[in-house]
Amino acid sequence: MKFRVERDALADAVAWTAKSLPSRPSVPVLAGVMLRVSDGSLEVSGFDYEVSSQVTVDIQGDADGAALVSGRLLAEITKALPGKPVDIAAVGSHLELVCGSARFTLPTMPVEDYPSLPAMPASAGTIDAAAFATAVAQVAIAAGRDETLPMMTGVRLELSGGNIALLATDRYRLAMRELEWRPEDPEISLNALVPARTLNDTAKTLGPLGGDVTMSLAHGGAGEGMIGFSAGTRRTTSRLLDGANYPPVRSLFPASHNAEARVSVPALIEVVRRVALVAERTTPVLLSFGPDGLVVEAGASEEARASEAMEATFSGEPLTIGFNPQYLIDGLQNLLAPTALLSFVDAFKPAVISPAGDDGEIVSGYRYLIMPIRVTR
Repeated sequence: MKFRVERDALADAVAWTAKSLPSRPSVPVLAGVMLRVSDGSLEVSGFDYEVSSQVTVDIQGDADGAALVSGRLLAEITKALPGKPVDIAAVGSHLELVCGSARFTLPTMPVEDYPSLPAMPASAGTIDAAAFATAVAQVAIAAGRDETLPMMTGVRLELSGGNIALLATDRYRLAMRELEWRPEDPEISLNALVPARTLNDTAKTLGPLGGDVTMSLAHGGAGEGMIGFSAGTRRTTSRLLDGANYPPVRSLFPASHNAEARVSVPALIEVVRRVALVAERTTPVLLSFGPDGLVVEAGASEEARASEAMEATFSGEPLTIGFNPQYLIDGLQNLLAPTALLSFVDAFKPAVISPAGDDGEIVSGYRYLIMPIRVTR
């Protein structure tokens, strides 16, 4: 194997592939990235039996072949190379890499021990790449991080005709975003639970490419239990989580509310951050709504305390409710709107935060539900 490639193209391809590699692989070859040259193109791929990543790069190929090298080491090297063409050649049990006057020799691993990448499932439809990346980022923030509860670490995709709903919850907050897509089957009705971290990394990478993302999802037959995404020269697959017993989280959204407030998103984020400086890790910030606006407080009576008043338009009986400050900020940051609409049933039931435009009307299909923290005053 011997070829020449542009430094930036190689660095981007290796960085993206190496990002999903395990830090403690069950077998050493799973820490590698496969470089395979054929017909004037280079395929850079990685696979750990859960997630596969593959990207194709244009090269000047002198000799076809394949080599398997440490992914993280190759990613660090390619990122640090000068901005010149890179010459790579497999020589015996080593890979030689030359860029300008920089030369590296890396040990290779046995190509024959590397597992075959899974085939991409059948295409289920396409979605705008940028819109998809935004929606995933808005929802994935609410996914759990406790690996002992794997179901909660996923984002649930509900495909129904031309509509996709994304939902995620860690039991303390719930995010949901609905958007349109173009399914292959207009009557499609499928649900899939995708690991949130994998979905977020994939969407974040494919979104800036522009155009469309093709979503591939098998329903029975070959490839079942797997989902795939592809755009441009990149493709990735992931095993699905078992979502058979995923809770009916949509029912958590209240059917009606008794009070609501409209608040400037940037202003509320600033105030919560300031006031939360005196809050302990498990201490909530208190939001007190009334006819005169909003007062945000934090701190116990014997400890450091903070409070700040700000403008808010409120309708309903005066209300004081406590939230985890970081969960509240996460929801506000992902509204992507100038105004937040906060809807309440009472101080002890979940509140719903929705994006609103300058006229106060809801502007997109995003909702963020946050559980209150009971406080005694």
